[in-house]
Amino acid sequence: MAAHPYGSAPTPAAGGGDWRVLRMLLPYLREYRGRVVVALVFLVSAKLANVAVPLVLKEVVDGLDPTIAVLTVPAALLAAYGLLRFSTTLFAELRDVVFVRVAQRAIRRVALGVFRHLHNLSLRFHLERQTGGMTRDIERGTRGISTLLSYLIFSILPVILEFALVAAVLLAKFDWRFAAITFGAVAVYLTYTFVVSEWRIAIRKRANELDSRANTRAIDSLLNYETVKYFGNEEFEAGRYDESLLRYENAATTSEASLGLLNIGQSLIIAVAVTALMFLAAEGVALRSLSLGDLVLVNALLIQLYIPLNFLGMVYREIKQSLADMQRMFRLLGEHLEVRDKPDAAALAAGPAAVEFRGVDFSYEPARQILHGVSFEIPAGRRVAVVGHSGSGKSTLARLLYRFYDVGGGSIRVNGVDIRDLTQKSLRAAIGIVPQDTVLFNDTILYNIRYGRPEASEAEVIAAARAAHIHDFVESLPQKYQSTVGERGLKLSGGEKQRVAIARAILKGPAILIFDEATSALDSTAERAIQAELERISRGRTALVIAHRLSTVMDADQILVLDHGRIVERGTHGELLAANGEYARMWALQREAAQAEAVLQRAKAA
Repeated sequence: MAAHPYGSAPTPAAGGGDWRVLRMLLPYLREYRGRVVVALVFLVSAKLANVAVPLVLKEVVDGLDPTIAVLTVPAALLAAYGLLRFSTTLFAELRDVVFVRVAQRAIRRVALGVFRHLHNLSLRFHLERQTGGMTRDIERGTRGISTLLSYLIFSILPVILEFALVAAVLLAKFDWRFAAITFGAVAVYLTYTFVVSEWRIAIRKRANELDSRANTRAIDSLLNYETVKYFGNEEFEAGRYDESLLRYENAATTSEASLGLLNIGQSLIIAVAVTALMFLAAEGVALRSLSLGDLVLVNALLIQLYIPLNFLGMVYREIKQSLADMQRMFRLLGEHLEVRDKPDAAALAAGPAAVEFRGVDFSYEPARQILHGVSFEIPAGRRVAVVGHSGSGKSTLARLLYRFYDVGGGSIRVNGVDIRDLTQKSLRAAIGIVPQDTVLFNDTILYNIRYGRPEASEAEVIAAARAAHIHDFVESLPQKYQSTVGERGLKLSGGEKQRVAIARAILKGPAILIFDEATSALDSTAERAIQAELERISRGRTALVIAHRLSTVMDADQILVLDHGRIVERGTHGELLAANGEYARMWALQREAAQAEAVLQRAKAA
């Protein structure tokens, strides 16, 4: 199996148990197989040194003169004892130093692969996701990679190796009873550990689910901080969060209590085995069939064997938990890509772009169709406006043109090519949008405007800001363009956020522009100024203008009236007024509202 491309991650196999996740990590181990081999050499060296320590200690003890208690063993033997003690730690640390790059690179690759995959998923997935729980799953999953690799290679493998070495020493130097008790105790210990750990893992999974749920509630509440304040529901939110925390507390308490049960059982098994072995060794010393050094050797070997075994339950639990955490994370990679490029998808050629909706049907859910046979054209360099009441499907047109979703019927074409035959990257690179609900990154104003074209110079960013009539406002701030906008841009007003979005679209300089209620957050004076600028930047570009205020689309080359997902009228502003249909009624209502607002403003001024 070849290494995966940088930042990619394999797709999990359907079905199967947790251990299938291990196959997904093999490419990262193979990529750094040299480091893995060196780490394993250090591992084996550390264990050989560890088992050699009791053997040298035996020689030291046997070298004592029991009558005068004077040390008669050579100094070289004591030096070897000290060197082996040091070597055990040295090789273990060198092993970790060599292997850490493998684990961290695997974490980096997998995390980046999941991140990229999430950005490739459809808008439908992101509208339905629970951000708090999803981010916690990714966090635990990436942490689980390091845990899994470390424990599998540096805990399970060493225990197996050390057990084999201890067994060889016991069989070579002592009678069969020593090995029988040791093997029997280990078998009982492992069985007990696995049975109890499987029970505990189910408890831990439940605790993790409750932890993710609590985190989801917390993040959702904080993201909606203003709404919570509007309704004075701080205590209500705290109560909901505490309810989730209480459930997690109970599950975590049960998990810790079960850990105590596991540890008590393990200690009992070890104590019984060690006592029996020490009884046999003491009996051998009394009968002079064993030396005092043999007694020390048996004790030291068993301690060295049972210390890592004592952690085996924890290791097994952590490995299983890591597999479960990783499986939750890799499940995100298994999410179906609703919108994907065809293998032979072509890039959209640069230059002017004509857009055509041809008999487009669409529904977010099968039972609720949004668009019904929508057909219209926007010739290259022309401007078409779509108006209609809320819920008529106007913003859906923009989402479909961006290919956030694929149409249910009909087609959308750019320069005569079905957008499903184009690469998503090239299509979206040719489109700029000023959305109705502008959401900004929690970064600087400079960063948010430059996001339209990350390689743009600061001078180009400032030029775009001037065109969007936000430069003077930015210059009035203490930090100017380095001012941060806050979470989702909450430090800016709706109009200021909209101006940043307009500047961002101007900076991108696309062939196709979409204005989705682009001036909805602006007052009348600002709207007129921005409207003139929007008309200027859209000149020579193909523009789709989605609007509620009809005054903003009077100069469009064609106006479409959308009602319940159907185009009921089309024509210029004058033609539609002359038709005295739905558009004319909307125009009359908005004129009356504007006149009433003007009277009210004059009354306030007086």
